Amino acid sequence: MTKRTHLLLLLLAVQTLPAQQPKRIFVITDAEGVAGVCRQDQTDPKDSDMRALLAGEVNAAVDGFLAGGADEVIVWDGHGGSESLSAVTIHPKAKLLMGPLPATMTLERRYTAVAFVGQHSMANVRAGIMAHSYSSLGIQNMLLNGKPVGEIETRTALAGVYGTPVILLSGDQAAADEIRAFQPATEVAVVKEGIGRYTCLTLSAIAARDLIRESARKSMAKINTIKPYRIDGPVSIQIEHTTRNSLKLDASHAAGATVIDDRTMKFSGKDFLEAWIHYRMY
Repeated sequence: MTKRTHLLLLLLAVQTLPAQQPKRIFVITDAEGVAGVCRQDQTDPKDSDMRALLAGEVNAAVDGFLAGGADEVIVWDGHGGSESLSAVTIHPKAKLLMGPLPATMTLERRYTAVAFVGQHSMANVRAGIMAHSYSSLGIQNMLLNGKPVGEIETRTALAGVYGTPVILLSGDQAAADEIRAFQPATEVAVVKEGIGRYTCLTLSAIAARDLIRESARKSMAKINTIKPYRIDGPVSIQIEHTTRNSLKLDASHAAGATVIDDRTMKFSGKDFLEAWIHYRMY
């Protein structure tokens, strides 16, 4: 084989290699898990202190993801009706997703990985700061195949439907313990510890941002080692509403649903996605 032929074959081999897909990180935000946010009044989307604290942590995470090799970071404003973040204060290299999301949370766009910033634990967790499952006013308990869950596990399972791993969670100690129980390899950044529901021991804003930035950077190296979290079917999702709520009058006609009592419904499906859509469409 001549040197020229060898070179041509080498060039051909390089050209036929599959193109590397850009690394796109989807960040889900909340407020109850942000450092310095420990009281219910602080979670108001118009609270200037909370908005600054949240934006600081989000931007630190974006810095970390980019330093770790991310090509694109999409941040969903997931707290308070999507009114807590602003295009004015968001990281200049990030994209901000605002408004309510469909049941799939746009995960069908096939992000490389998902991250939580400012996350709280599920309802009824001792020393979980403002712990709740989706709605502190509307939902008392949420069960996945009989197991208590909240936003962390259901959203991680939803990401798993699309083959997407969760690589980072920042929030309070209770939230970190929650994800470690079923996804121990996920990188965590614990920015505060709950003493009680409205009492916390928190890092400073600067220390929290430094921790989140470094944790986000480190999490990028785990993209290929953290397996997507999948729930084997069949799946049931049971929702118990608070005592101030009753089910809709036509609840018994909802697709895939069974009425348990005046405040409780169970949604069933052949897999997690089907059960989840039944719940979300109710």
